[in-house]
Amino acid sequence: MSAPATAPPVTAERTGRRIEEVLDRLAASGDGAAAAAAEELVRSLMDLYGTGLARVVDVLDSAPGEPLAALLDDDLVANLLVLHDLHPEDRDTRIARALDGVRDHRLEVVGFEEHTGTLRLRARAGGGCGCGSGADAARAAETALAGLAPEVRAVDVESAPAGPTLLQIGTAPTGAR
Repeated sequence: MSAPATAPPVTAERTGRRIEEVLDRLAASGDGAAAAAAEELVRSLMDLYGTGLARVVDVLDSAPGEPLAALLDDDLVANLLVLHDLHPEDRDTRIARALDGVRDHRLEVVGFEEHTGTLRLRARAGGGCGCGSGADAARAAETALAGLAPEVRAVDVESAPAGPTLLQIGTAPTGAR
């Protein structure tokens, strides 16, 4: 039995050649719409990665002492690290980091269901304006989690338990003794 063939190392030259070959094949296929879509896809990916790399350079250039922490604080760079399974933080830490950005709703994690990808959250007392909806909180959480925790496929927000009824204690009305 022979040893499995290993893929050649990724190089810019080899990858560039491969992309050109694929684009040429699509152009030769006669399907102009597919060829144009493929070229747009390549341009979009190049824009994404180019912007991400520019951010990495900027962050490393301006982050004395803790460059990794500064990179993880940059949304685009952190999302690229997650996309390639290179983010050094575990899922729960990434979820907490993402939810820190949803301050208006003051959400806390109740649990995560691995098999469904559902993150259960609870709106903490004192969160929001008191008139918000769980749907708004769920949308805000989903947006924040999209890049940092792709394993979260759904968000379920429970309402905070009702607090005790507050009684107002004051002075007696005028004229009553």
